[in-house]
Amino acid sequence: MRTLALALLMSTVAPAALAQETPAEIMDRHVHMATPASTAGLADIQPVQVSAPAMPADLTPEAVAAADNYLWLEEVDGERAMERVRAFNADAQARLDADPRFEPFREAAYEILSATDRIAYPHMQDGMVFNFWQDDDHPKGIWRRATPDSYRAGEPVWETVLDLDALAAAEGRDWVWKGATCYGPDERLCLIALSDGGGDAVQVREYDTHARAFVEGGFVLPMGKHRYDWLDADTLLVATDFGEVDGQPSLTESGYPYIVRALDRGQTLAESTTVFAGQQGDGGYGVNPNVTRGADGQVEAVLINRPLDTFRSETWAVIDGEPVRLNLPERVSVWGTQGRFLIFSIEEPWGIWSTLQHQTGALLGIELERLAAGPDDVIISNAVQLIFQPNERQSIEQVAITRDRIAVSMFDNVVGQLRVFANRGEWGWPETVISVPDNSTIGLVDAGRSSNQIYYSVEGFLTPTTLMTADVAAGEMQRRADQSRTLDVGQVVASMPARFDASRDVVEQFEVASSDGTMIPYFVVRPRDLAMDGSAATILYGYGGFQISKPADYIPEMGALWLENGGVFVIANIRGGGEFGPAWHQAALRENRQRAFDDFYAVAEDLIARGITSPDHLGIYGRSNGGVLTSVAVTQRPDLFNAAVIESPLIDMLRYPFLPAGASWIGEYGDPRLAGDAAFIAAYSGYQNARPGVADFPQVYITTNTHDDRVHPGHARKFAARLEEYGYDPIYFEDTAGGHSYDADPAANARRWARHYVYLAQRLMDD
Repeated sequence: MRTLALALLMSTVAPAALAQETPAEIMDRHVHMATPASTAGLADIQPVQVSAPAMPADLTPEAVAAADNYLWLEEVDGERAMERVRAFNADAQARLDADPRFEPFREAAYEILSATDRIAYPHMQDGMVFNFWQDDDHPKGIWRRATPDSYRAGEPVWETVLDLDALAAAEGRDWVWKGATCYGPDERLCLIALSDGGGDAVQVREYDTHARAFVEGGFVLPMGKHRYDWLDADTLLVATDFGEVDGQPSLTESGYPYIVRALDRGQTLAESTTVFAGQQGDGGYGVNPNVTRGADGQVEAVLINRPLDTFRSETWAVIDGEPVRLNLPERVSVWGTQGRFLIFSIEEPWGIWSTLQHQTGALLGIELERLAAGPDDVIISNAVQLIFQPNERQSIEQVAITRDRIAVSMFDNVVGQLRVFANRGEWGWPETVISVPDNSTIGLVDAGRSSNQIYYSVEGFLTPTTLMTADVAAGEMQRRADQSRTLDVGQVVASMPARFDASRDVVEQFEVASSDGTMIPYFVVRPRDLAMDGSAATILYGYGGFQISKPADYIPEMGALWLENGGVFVIANIRGGGEFGPAWHQAALRENRQRAFDDFYAVAEDLIARGITSPDHLGIYGRSNGGVLTSVAVTQRPDLFNAAVIESPLIDMLRYPFLPAGASWIGEYGDPRLAGDAAFIAAYSGYQNARPGVADFPQVYITTNTHDDRVHPGHARKFAARLEEYGYDPIYFEDTAGGHSYDADPAANARRWARHYVYLAQRLMDD
């Protein structure tokens, strides 16, 4: 049995106290004040070395950089950095790719990812159903279309609109599909976004879907992180890098645009006209123009979102050619318009009048002109209409606006529901609950703006995804007395075949008290006849950030490569996510980040207490923001885990704003360039808090992508180098294509999953 190497870090320390202590003092106090976990399977606390050699006493950015002996690994394509990457990769391939399980795992994953009987997800456009598809014959993919009747009948007759493999070969580029934005109402002309290698930066080119060719002399935006929409057939609203404007860069420090311009057909970007300008110091992901259109293609609103930080923003409307700030709260999600109504949900209480306050999470509607009339709260309070108010265990996930309905996918205790609301104006928004299977996750796939047709998915951990369609106005004539009724109107369009044998497994939902008493739910997928003796190889997955929920999804590669081999899979619905709405997310922001970590540890300890697993057989997996979680977990609680897959991670939290596009996340984590924020970030940052000499520190697997332009590969590289320096023998692999989302190539993605599960099997299943 492994020894308890580190005690729990702070979860009850007031933020004000942190600013008065050095990180070393914080660590020392936490180690000595902690008490042993009263959990079966954990040993008593042992004395540990508390110093973290890489933690600078001075937390100024200059001192943090000076104390970092691996800054050179931040040079993405630097010769020295890439030499180290190649050495790491060779070692990882020798350990993982050479394992006899690798090739069967890779083949199984590729069969899943490239299967021709998977669901072809639809997008209703130009009177047809469009779909983007990749398979063995089209690894880059084809954009294709079929008639709605043939598609709904389950026998679509596809016609290729654009062959990306042929385009990439003809142009000698590693083109990766990043979507299309089409001009309504006919949606014949589309702006095609293409990434070179899979990163977030794209080239945008105008395409004619009828001619099946790029428009000669059409709109073209060079490679960049653009935000754009059609204003009319000959004008785009574009936010991008315009070079210097009035002596200032036109990108924020995160590399996102803050200026919106109108670009007429035939103009260069330099000739375009400014419509709106934020400020160079704005945070978040860049200013975003959005032109909403009604059922018949008419413009209903020209909206501009100006982010102030990761989650706060201003909402503007262009009225009579001038931008007008709307009287909305800063924490808001605008879903679109329906006629004269703006549809939005609030992520903070909104006191719009002294006698009326809407609560966090509410879905609301109001006539747009009321919000643009100025700060007259009385007028607004009399006009705003409550569409739906989730309770404390519910959350709105997606909202789709159809011709005269609003469809909402949501969670109730992390279980999916689908509700539809009819717009009756001053007579309210009567609700219909669409019947869906119990214990499922519901996703809105597509909605017809000119009709009331929607497509939605239904799935569960052990239930393959089913694609359904419904007319969300069906049954309306039968509903009169009951203003909230359940209707069974869904029609099955396609079902994914089972990708693994789920007959031996069961799904359970538990909850456990975290360090502050908050109850944290989690899902367990396990063999039905599991012996509760702590011997089960178990993966604990967590994310806990950015209001992103992690529900009961069908994960075929996990089922085929892990569950079928007797493994257990767990998802922890920790704070920071969106499972219970904005408040669940905001509970773990900034100085309260430790709550998310403590929630994760509480779930791990509960799994051990139940006899499902033990520290020798418990591994963790997280990617992106989940990489913050997993890197912190192995430095704060290495006693709990014997494996960690840390993928595409943020890890150096004291330098993350200096690594593109890190500064856009300050609203989530805080700003380490400020003394007070640096103190609470330093208390957990995995890179600086790693220390040598920790008994039974787990061997970790760290992986990322060289050209990930969302989360800089320097985080992963530096953590691997630091752990190697301390003698912990990490496994590190860095892919060279695919970007942050790993959507470039099913073959590369199959190798990725094979390495993950080979590593986890080695650590958790092998003797």
